[in-house]
Amino acid sequence: MIQKRVPLAVTTSGKPEDALVARAREAAREWNLPFIPRRKKQPMGPLLESAADAFIVFEREGVSLWDKEGSFSFNPGMAHLRRLRILSGQKGGDDALVRVAELRAGDHFLDCTLGLGQDALVAALVVGPSGRVVGLEKSLALYAVVSEGLETYDYGPDSYRVETVRADSHEYLRALPSGSFDVVFFDPMFEKPKKSQPAFEMLRRFAEHAPLTPETLEEARRVARRWVVVKGAKYSEDLEKLGLEAEPGSRYTSVVWGRVPAAPAR
Repeated sequence: MIQKRVPLAVTTSGKPEDALVARAREAAREWNLPFIPRRKKQPMGPLLESAADAFIVFEREGVSLWDKEGSFSFNPGMAHLRRLRILSGQKGGDDALVRVAELRAGDHFLDCTLGLGQDALVAALVVGPSGRVVGLEKSLALYAVVSEGLETYDYGPDSYRVETVRADSHEYLRALPSGSFDVVFFDPMFEKPKKSQPAFEMLRRFAEHAPLTPETLEEARRVARRWVVVKGAKYSEDLEKLGLEAEPGSRYTSVVWGRVPAAPAR
């Protein structure tokens, strides 16, 4: 019995099967979160009023995240279109991430800010089955939804399956041997947020907002074999604060890309 309101809890859909309830309970134990049973057809509103600020909801179709502002479930979004372009034979030439990171088949790619998983999905297709893509997400709420979505995503035979890890990127990097990945990637929260799709607004509410520091960037350079790539907001100081210059790109895009070479081997 929950005695007081909690920041985050686990529940199920309003028509849960026994297997789904068991799975949700097991996840709650694994994540050290309370499990709050949901009565048949019980709306989420009263639960959000009385029991928790937000819920990770296990449903037949996947896992979603709910709070008073709305809900969010995994969707590949623009990553699906970007992957289709690559599969059509464009080889990623028009994809900014692929171009700036110089991604190729067999590469090992570390995404330190998994977020909605879209850049990781693109990288997974480019590096292919012989490569590797690992995505780190510190926020438990986002990790729960996106890792579940990536687990069930239909990658196809030409793609690597993204590995997801719940971790702080700086701590994870410090524990890695030098030269563990060809490319290390960061997409930190933009310092000047703009209006965006509901999924991205949900991302802003639950994501880790700590800025990328020079210390973490240096750890990433040690871990990288080729490049550390950072995405930033156009007309902001996101890259400048890290001593990075924006790579040439489309004048119509709302983001800019910077990169720094891997640290020399010692």
